[in-house]
Amino acid sequence: MLRNGVKLWGAGGILVALTMLAVGCGGGNDNGGGKTIALLLPENHTPRYEAADRPDFEAKVKELCSDCKILYSNATQDAAKQQNQADAALTQGADVMVVDAVDAGSAGSIVTKAKAQDVPVVSYDRLITNSDVDYYVSYDNARVGKLQGDTLIKGLKLVGHPTGPVVMTAGDPADNNAKLFKSGANAALKAGGVKIAKSYDTPGWNADKAQNEMQQAITALGNNGFYGVLAANDDLAGGDIAAMKSAGIKPSTRPTTGQDATVAGLQRILTGEQYMTVYKAAKPEAGAAAEIAVDLAKGDSVPSDLTNQRSTTGRRTSRR
Repeated sequence: MLRNGVKLWGAGGILVALTMLAVGCGGGNDNGGGKTIALLLPENHTPRYEAADRPDFEAKVKELCSDCKILYSNATQDAAKQQNQADAALTQGADVMVVDAVDAGSAGSIVTKAKAQDVPVVSYDRLITNSDVDYYVSYDNARVGKLQGDTLIKGLKLVGHPTGPVVMTAGDPADNNAKLFKSGANAALKAGGVKIAKSYDTPGWNADKAQNEMQQAITALGNNGFYGVLAANDDLAGGDIAAMKSAGIKPSTRPTTGQDATVAGLQRILTGEQYMTVYKAAKPEAGAAAEIAVDLAKGDSVPSDLTNQRSTTGRRTSRR
């Protein structure tokens, strides 16, 4: 059922839907058909990239430009490999590059090389920091963290410990989105007076590493030293919950957040092991990136309804 715009799932679990955010500054190449668009995704551990982002992006490109060629690469969480894939795409004549960076900082060199060849770059889902990207397509990631924090507070109240303390597994420190999720969550928890007993930045969004971090937290705090978990996505939540179960802690007594609405995450919500997840539809995000990429490749103007505000970096921002 729906309550205040939030869909409630079984066992008290919560699924929160979020709108998409696009940022851009315009630009483009020369006109003509048969353009080449490179799509570089960061990893295949998280199900969304191969199951949703890639096919949704490719379908939209083909809808808009039947003779456009797509060069697809997945870096499997290896920043150096992504650098090589970007170099290969440029060598193969990419007219525009759509990059979901493994490492937000080092990917700036990808942008520099592309710009040197007059190839525009769309930063997809994760912002490539300290670089002159042409467009940035993502969600309001700080709001994701705020939704997680606000909802965790509700769960803490339900288990009788409104101020925690809680354990946080905040995601890959190389991913700029993780920093934004964390900032939003920290702000929400601080406003709610919730204490964070232990906080970890989990490299590679790896569930096994999150499980080890949670095991460390339980060892340090004891089974009764925390009452909730701020996990930045469903994979981390799965690792956190596995550690709790191994320690004899019933997960339903420790509300745990998530993100991405993965099959495993939704299954845990239905069984009461995970408290919430944030659903971000990949199709509108991938579709917006595809529209921008096709326009840039053809040298057309990107529609103003796609990017109609400006961020502090001078790029336009819009919600879809």
